Amino acid sequence: MYRRNFIKTAATLAAASQFSHLSLEAQSDSTNNLPFKISLAEWSLHRTLRDPSKNLTNLDFARIAKQEFDIDGIEYVNQFFKDKAKDQNYLLEMKKRAADEGVTSLLIMVDGEGSLGDPDETKRKQAAENHFKWVDAAKFLGCHSIRVNAASRGSFQEQQSLAADGLSKVSQYAAKSGLNVIVENHGGLSSNGAWLAGVIQKVGMDNCGTLPDFGNFFISRGPNPEEYDRYRGVDELMPFAKAVSAKTHDFDDDGNEIHTDYVKMMKLVVEKHGYNGYVGIEYEGGKIGEMEGIQKSKDLLLKVAKQMQTA
Repeated sequence: MYRRNFIKTAATLAAASQFSHLSLEAQSDSTNNLPFKISLAEWSLHRTLRDPSKNLTNLDFARIAKQEFDIDGIEYVNQFFKDKAKDQNYLLEMKKRAADEGVTSLLIMVDGEGSLGDPDETKRKQAAENHFKWVDAAKFLGCHSIRVNAASRGSFQEQQSLAADGLSKVSQYAAKSGLNVIVENHGGLSSNGAWLAGVIQKVGMDNCGTLPDFGNFFISRGPNPEEYDRYRGVDELMPFAKAVSAKTHDFDDDGNEIHTDYVKMMKLVVEKHGYNGYVGIEYEGGKIGEMEGIQKSKDLLLKVAKQMQTA
């Protein structure tokens, strides 16, 4: 069964390889001695993985990252194996496939497990406990973190206190396994950099930090959207960052992301804050295919890295 599926998916992936602007050898050489490392967030493939005609699943993620893009760090999204957090056989297969490809499992992005800042104490406690199984799964896979959300309701200060309480519960559990709990700016007040930085300070634990996302700074959407300045937000979140999410949507003819000045942003991340860890590609655009979008994102990061090296 696996062999038949592999043969089917190989054709799909081979077709997508036309979008690769660099050969694998050139890509490998070009990533040596960069000021940061490049990883791939599974959300970049969310449409592909949800398309039955593609015959691809979460179990193919490590192979796609390595064989199609020569990327050796991956960031899982729990939505694509939602019922497998306690399935040891499934997790073992994930771990084996990552190892076979020489890929490092970095983190699991966790959604849909309840609000860690819920005003209802019982619901907040349950939400925290719902995350425990993902801490265990991340530990088994060899990840360093789980990414969580800090949604809440109430005033600015009330939401800070509630979110800090829920995060503290998960962080205390994760600390027993040596794992981090990192919060992404992901809508609502979490997209206010000052608010989220204040939450992390309230938690006050070394293993509770942030995952700054370059594009998720809409506090509210709709007819009158409220957007936080992305450069200010990343600057405020970087002191607590244990991972970074390089969000991309659209590119101009020169391969630059039209919503984010990547030279400005990466200088902020690397030069001002001294970050040299993984920067995770998270392509979320819809004007080009996901495979092409991922490759354009990687090409952009490589171009910016080279500019930083020669500046």
